[in-house]
This record gives sequence, structure tokens and C-alpha cells, in this order.
Amino acid sequence: MYILGINAYHPDSSACIIKDGELIAAVEEERFKRIKHWSGFPIDSIRYCLEEAGISIADVDFIGISRNPYAHLYKKLIYIIKNRKVDSNIINSRLKNFVRIKNIKNLLIDNLPSSKQKIKSKIYFIEHHKTHMASSFFVSPFKESAILSLDAMGDFVSTMFGIGKDNKIKVLDRIFFPNSLGYLYTAGTQFLGFLKFGDEYKVMGLSAYGKPVYLNEFRKMLILKKNGKFALDSRYFNFSSEGLSMSWHNSEPVCGRLFSKKWIDIFGLPRNSEDSISKRDKDIASSLQMILEEMYFYILNYLYKLTRVDNLCLAGGVALNCVANGKIFNHTPFKNIYIQPAANDAGTALGAVYYIYHQILNKKRCFEMKHAYWGPAFNDKYIESVLKRYNLKFEKYNIEEIIKIVAKYITEGKIVGWFQGRMEWGPRALGNRSILADPRKQEIKFILNKKIKYREEFRPFAPAILLEKIVDFFNINYPEPFMLKTYLVRENKRSLIPAVVHIDGTARIQTVDKDTNLLFWRLLKKFEELTGIGVLLNTSFNENEPIICNPEEAIDCFLRTQIDVLVINSYLIKKNYA
Repeated sequence: MYILGINAYHPDSSACIIKDGELIAAVEEERFKRIKHWSGFPIDSIRYCLEEAGISIADVDFIGISRNPYAHLYKKLIYIIKNRKVDSNIINSRLKNFVRIKNIKNLLIDNLPSSKQKIKSKIYFIEHHKTHMASSFFVSPFKESAILSLDAMGDFVSTMFGIGKDNKIKVLDRIFFPNSLGYLYTAGTQFLGFLKFGDEYKVMGLSAYGKPVYLNEFRKMLILKKNGKFALDSRYFNFSSEGLSMSWHNSEPVCGRLFSKKWIDIFGLPRNSEDSISKRDKDIASSLQMILEEMYFYILNYLYKLTRVDNLCLAGGVALNCVANGKIFNHTPFKNIYIQPAANDAGTALGAVYYIYHQILNKKRCFEMKHAYWGPAFNDKYIESVLKRYNLKFEKYNIEEIIKIVAKYITEGKIVGWFQGRMEWGPRALGNRSILADPRKQEIKFILNKKIKYREEFRPFAPAILLEKIVDFFNINYPEPFMLKTYLVRENKRSLIPAVVHIDGTARIQTVDKDTNLLFWRLLKKFEELTGIGVLLNTSFNENEPIICNPEEAIDCFLRTQIDVLVINSYLIKKNYA
């Protein structure tokens, strides 16, 4: 039995496919379109999933769409009626989106001619946050878990509380539009001059440089309610009709301005994206991060009280806030946490397939997502042909030699583009599409930000660490394979790995287990043999673009930046050979 999941006409469009409950492939459309957070119909992702499964669309039994246009329709209509200042352009945009979603089968037929209209699949439209919840719980190691889905908005809901037991999820409560922690954080992100869709992670990094002096001002924007709920004070936000203005049709998503004039009355003029970052901006970022954490833990503590379960599954865009995630153990009673690597809207495609398989078809649980490597891979024959096409001089080595050579290069301060196996699922590079460097060298941060990543100086870099060495460097002993939590680095270790320690003494860690990525683990182990430190600086292999997918993109990035060495599978290219 094949089930195809699709996140379409929504930010971070994506697709995934399972066979008899086992995941075969999962990928975001941005990796093919080369536009961050691409929103539209993910036809390239669908084609890849079908190819990886070795089938055509005619062989798919069920298709899950991670949107339900009919969900909470009465609430949407009531909201529009109550709010007379209706923006007709937004309503028309939503109606067009509704029509596109309902015509999924025709879109598949038009874009996959080989199907010859023989699409037998039964199509399910599943509420957005239910797919978020399913994407985490049904692939987690837990038989029973509290579940929280928290993001900006989907199907008129921003937050969903639930519990999962065996192969079923039960929704316990919801928070509806326009009350959204995601909207609050995005409004602050825009005010600080970070205007691209998805720039919230920049504010998270910046927050460590300031102090929460504006916390009380942010508290006034929220109305605290019972039972883990809250409301936004609408005077602080620019909401229009049944949602905010957003463009998301086969393009990069563009979000309209969320903050109102009252922000200017409180903080002064918003930062221009070209301006330098002031102390005020850093303090606003710190205050915004703290109010998010306050509300996050308020909701989670209520969820624990409601469920009395020690396990927690998280999903939604807010679940990518690594700083907040790293504090959950200290601020709530939860003892175990699971977040799958694509916790953002891309992950709803994953949730759609497992919601069908377990919740609808009543199949037993059989799959646990222990790694993120579900995207395309390329064989040596293809890679060698590409290298020759680029007229690059290269050397081919066996795996033992590659590990030894690359580890030595890194100790010498060289920056390595590392391309291996299947591409990662989710926004983090986890050792298959990574740029690697020596964490012992403080100056590496400047080189990476200024000459390779071309990004803001305050942005931190993450450590990949041998799983068995985590207690040596951090005050925790909990695996984090997906780089989704930030923890304090032990004080006596910070000077050993300064390139991956943030200004507040924290680091967003990735633990590397030899059972899930043996090659990357062996590279870390070899680096430890040479230096005594089982840690590498690991950042995504890209330059102001989505993470690279294929060898051509890896070579292009290598040639236009100051990466010293490129390794693609068993092929090694040095910059002075180009």
C-alpha cells in the first residue's frame, strides 16, 4: 500500500511517500525550485517521491493533503461578517487557493502525463494542525505522548493541544485565529527589519545579545486566559478579513505587515533592513524571545496538567525555536521530547500520510524516524560526469582515505563542503549537505559569515558532536540528532570550541550516532583522534539559498565562495585545482 502526502499552495511546500507504513522519501520543493520556503504545487517533490518508490501515480492508493478548506468554515464566515472592513483581494486569494486545493487530482493528471488519468487514489483533506501532530507523534518512539502543534496559522487555527496513544491522536483543544504566538513573533521579526518569510530564526539568534527590557510592553500585547490559552490584543496587529495578506502561489511566500502603529508608539520607528543593528533592536529581540518562552511554557505546563504524560511531541513552526526548546526540561515536568526534523509546514506532508495510515486506516505503528536522510542521492558515475563537465581536477579515494584526509584538512583550518548520500529532510544540514570547519578556531566564524554564507555577523554556528561525548561538553545527557535544541556549554569547555559557542554560552547541538550516520560519525571520531575533541562546526551547505540538493549546486557554491575543499561522495576537489 502506497500513500502520498502533499503540502501544496502553502509555505514550505513538500511531498513524502510511504509503503506499508515505512517511509521511502520526503523532500521540500524549495530544494528543486531553489527558492526558500517555496509555496505552490510541489510537482518536483512528487516526481522524486514516485521515482524513489519505483512507481507511478497510478500505483498510489491514498493521497493526503495537509489542508482542509472546510475546517472551521463557520468560524471563518462569522469572523468576516463581524469584521466589516473586508479586503476583497485577500478573500479572492483565499478562494483561488481553495479551488486549487480541491483540484489536486487534475493537477496531478496535468503534470504527470504518464498517469493517463488512471489515478485510483482516494484523496483525504486533513486539517493542518492534525497533520502537524501526526507528523511528530506517529514517527516518535513514544507509545503515549502529550502533543502540541504551535505555529502562525493553518485552517484558522494557531495552536492545537492533543494526546497520542498507540495509533490514535485525540485533539483536546484549539486556539483560533487571530490569536497566534507565531504572528506575535513574526510581527516582531518584521519590526526588526527582517522581512523575508522565515526570518524568525535570525531574531532568535539576535536575542542573546540583548536584555529583555521591553518584556512588560510585550506582555501588554497578550491577554492571558485559563486552560493554557491566550488572546492577542488586536490593537497591536494589522489583521485584515479572515487572515493576513500573503502571496503564496508558485513563489516565495510574501507576508504583509503584521505590526500596527502602536508598536511605533512604544518602540519608535521600525528598523530599516539596511540599517545597522542597535542596542534597542537587540533588547527588542531579547524581550520578544522571552515573551514567547513565557507563553510556550504556560501552554506546555497546562498540557502536562491535562495529560499527566511525561512524553512530549512538538510540531509547527514554533517548534523550530531551539532556544525555547532547550529550556523545556527546566521549565516543565516533561521528561522526554520528540520533534521530527521538518517541524515546520513541510512536515505536514509527512503528517498527512501517517494520519491516513494510522488514524483513518487503523494500521499499527511500525516506523520511527531516527534520522533525516530522506532526499535525493547521486551515484559515483553521475558525480564523475558532472566533475568532468565542469572541467575540474579531482581525486577519488576510498572511504578510509577520505575520512583521514578531510579530518586533517579541517585541523589545518580549511573549510570543507561535505556532500554525502541522501539529502536531509527539514531545514537543518545534519552531515550530508554540510559545510564543516574546526570549532577550535574563533576566526572561523568571521570567515564563514563574511566570505561563504554572506550573512549577519551575529548569526551563530552549531556543533555536531559524537553522541557518546555529549556529557563532556554539555550539562545534559539527552540525544538531539536533529539540531532542534540549544543548551549551555560547560564553562570549562567553552574555550575549547569557541567557534560554536554563542555569546550567551549556549550552542544548538546535533548529536551524531554511528547507527544513523556512520560516515559522519567516523569523520568526527577521526577529528577527535587528531585533536582530542569530538566536535565539528556544522553549517548548511548553501549561500543565501536553500540547502544544496545535487552535485551541480555543490560545485557552483564551492566555486563562488571561499570554501577550500569540496568532497562529493568519494571525490575530492581542492580550490587550487579549479
